Amino acid sequence: MNIGYDAKRIFQNHTGLGNYSRLLVKNFAQFHPSNSIHLFAPKVKWEMFSEAEKDKYQVHLPTSKPSWYWRTFGIAKDLANSNLDLYHGLTHELPKGIHKTSVKSLVSIHDIIFKLHKEQYKLIDRTIYDWKLKYACEASDGIIAISEHTKKDIIEHYGVSESKIHIVYQTCDDSFRQEISEQEKQKALKKYGLPKDFIFYVGSIIERKNLLTLVKAMRGVANNIPLVVVGNGKEYRQKVEEYIKQNGLENRILFLNGVSNEELPVLYQQAKVFVYPSLYEGFGIPIIEAIFSKTPVITTPFSSLPEAAGKDSTFVSGTDSEELAQAINKLISEEDETKRKVEKSLEYANRNFLPETTANRLAEVYAKFTSK
Repeated sequence: MNIGYDAKRIFQNHTGLGNYSRLLVKNFAQFHPSNSIHLFAPKVKWEMFSEAEKDKYQVHLPTSKPSWYWRTFGIAKDLANSNLDLYHGLTHELPKGIHKTSVKSLVSIHDIIFKLHKEQYKLIDRTIYDWKLKYACEASDGIIAISEHTKKDIIEHYGVSESKIHIVYQTCDDSFRQEISEQEKQKALKKYGLPKDFIFYVGSIIERKNLLTLVKAMRGVANNIPLVVVGNGKEYRQKVEEYIKQNGLENRILFLNGVSNEELPVLYQQAKVFVYPSLYEGFGIPIIEAIFSKTPVITTPFSSLPEAAGKDSTFVSGTDSEELAQAINKLISEEDETKRKVEKSLEYANRNFLPETTANRLAEVYAKFTSK
């Protein structure tokens, strides 16, 4: 197959949708190497690819200016002249006019948070997102949803036929499945001035992620174990920091900056418990990063989070800080039961989220639209 991808975020985004896009393309190239992969991108930065990986892809740069116009409107003409069997829009959108070409198209939809949590988005942003997503749903030959819950949201809010939507779960970087040496762990602890035991949170610091409830819970966590936070935020982070100061928790809540991709798995594996108290997610990649790191997970039962976490993770309401503190203390104190939960969760992740599993599922979906 000749497969084209919207590669803007592959080259320009280091987290989130960038990670999703890179992993999807890299894993598909690794496990299904007979296909020809074409990356359509406004500009190219190879810093997140090895020298060997570069040779696996054919890159297509803008043939019209400005680059944003080309990505939204101009690519369709280039696709028609590229002998592609399939074009995959990885992040909620397809180029306008693609439905007029002979190229089959798929679009990945991660969530529709902008419709469900409107207060977090400006009106102009919601309008643009809705316009792009509505066109992608109508123009695409098929839709890839990253979870069953996202599939339900697409059907409910965009009236898409269930038969048009295909579930392909995400995976995470292989580094989270590699056992970290004690030397590397000690090196990271020393660099960031961390104690041996800590609670861990990774994610954007925005209201929907619900970090404040976790911070409040830390008052009830035994033995003064601190919380380590990796993530960025603005207004909501200020709200969290104000609470920390007002309640004398400065020594219990540690914000880390500049954590590298190589260091993140080290911190996951060193943590006593990973807590992800989000109130809505399209999937929840940090959860499977923690599970593959063999760290017990606490999360909420909302949206797609149970799909990512599996039934052997610990679930809390997400609004009761005392309940959350008790759940943390229980996982720390009941070592045998916690070990069982970790092992069962890892079995679940190995069944559903391994790179080869997700790449093979993607290949199955592609075959539905390219078989002749």
